[in-house]
Amino acid sequence: MHIVWDWNGTLFDDRDAILAATNEVFAGYGLPPLELDGYRAAYTRPIWTSYERILGRALEDGEWERIDAAFHDSYHRLMERCRLAADAQRTVDALADGGHTQSVLSMWHHDRLALAVRRLGLGLAFRRVDGLRPEEGGGLKAEFMVRHLAALGVEAADVVMVGDSIDDAAAARHVGARALLYTGGLQSRAELARFGVPVIERLADVAQHI
Repeated sequence: MHIVWDWNGTLFDDRDAILAATNEVFAGYGLPPLELDGYRAAYTRPIWTSYERILGRALEDGEWERIDAAFHDSYHRLMERCRLAADAQRTVDALADGGHTQSVLSMWHHDRLALAVRRLGLGLAFRRVDGLRPEEGGGLKAEFMVRHLAALGVEAADVVMVGDSIDDAAAARHVGARALLYTGGLQSRAELARFGVPVIERLADVAQHI
C-alpha cells in the first residue's frame, strides 16, 4: 500500500500557528481574534472562501493575494515553534518497516515544505514530496493529487490519503483512492465524519485502516 500524507495539520502540528497568523491578518481589519471553534466554523477549501466567511463579504480584486502574503509572513515566523505531531515519526517509521511506501502532498509552498520535511527528519521516508510551485495558485487538492500519483507511478486503488480536512478526502475520492481523516487540524471531528470516511484521533491508528 502507498500512503499519501498531508503535511500541515497532519504530520506537522501547526494548528496554533495557523490560528495565530490568521488572527494577526484580520486584526488589521478590526476584527476580534477567532478562537479555534470560530475558525473551524469558517474553515473550508479553497481557503479564500474561508476568508470571505470571516470578513462577511466577497474579496475585492487583489485582496486574496494581499491577505495570503500577509498570512504567510506571519505563519512562517510562528511556525518555527511548531513540531511534528506527537506520533508522526513513529507512525511513518512503522509503516515503512511494514513494507508500505509513502509520500507527501501539501498545498504549502514547495520549497519550504521540502526544507521542513528534511529539517524534521522525515526526508528519507518519502518517495516524493510535492507542494505548491511558484506558478501555482492553490485551490482544491484534487488535480494536484492526479499529478502526484502520476509522478509516483502508483495506482489509486493502492493508495490511502491521510489528511486533516475534507479537501484531502475529496482529493482521494477524485482519483479513486481511499482516505483517512485525522482530527489534529482545523476541522472538527463532526465535520470530518460527515464526509463518510474513517476519522482517527491518533496517527498511530493509520495502520489499522490499511
